[in-house]
Amino acid sequence: MKLEVLNKDGQSTGRTVELPEDVFGIEPNAHAVYLAVKQYNAAQRQGTHKAKERNEIARSTKKLKRQKGTGTARAGSAKSPVFRGGGRVFGPKPRNYSFKLNKKVKELARFSALSDKAANGMIKVVEDFQIEKPSTKSYINVLNSLSVQGKSIYVLPEYNSNVYLSGRNVPGAAVVFAGDLNTYEILNADVLLLSEKAVNHFNQETV
Repeated sequence: MKLEVLNKDGQSTGRTVELPEDVFGIEPNAHAVYLAVKQYNAAQRQGTHKAKERNEIARSTKKLKRQKGTGTARAGSAKSPVFRGGGRVFGPKPRNYSFKLNKKVKELARFSALSDKAANGMIKVVEDFQIEKPSTKSYINVLNSLSVQGKSIYVLPEYNSNVYLSGRNVPGAAVVFAGDLNTYEILNADVLLLSEKAVNHFNQETV
């Protein structure tokens, strides 16, 4: 798949780049995408939820009433879950929700998401540009010139502090290193902006 290269003013540079078919032209695998998104969301969970069980409640252990003759069920402690303020039965405990996903499945999911974006015309290739100093306004001007609306991700071949800091405070915008791009971020974006040199990163993944 060939895409024209745009400059930061949104004008064509007259050059085109070839996106590798093994990354941007495969048949999307919905189940692999589901697993990758599920793993990402699971890893974001803190897992710090906690409820006290009956052995952790600070209440009297004195027997509440006599064993027989009351006409009601037996009760031996105010900590019992059947009473207000008692412990909870099988309450949540701190745990780690993350789980392992095979490397090839994660790769297939990421390539599926990229292929879906490419098939729907939601990818633009932008000529590599520099920002002299961190400036949110400058980054917004670039997005406006490229007619980017909604959520966007600008994919860089390597870390660039000025560009990253410029896009950090823009609502719905993100600047990501190509090696850190994940399936969830791709699906969550309305437009994927690839820097011209970042395309080489994806070419190397297919080697």
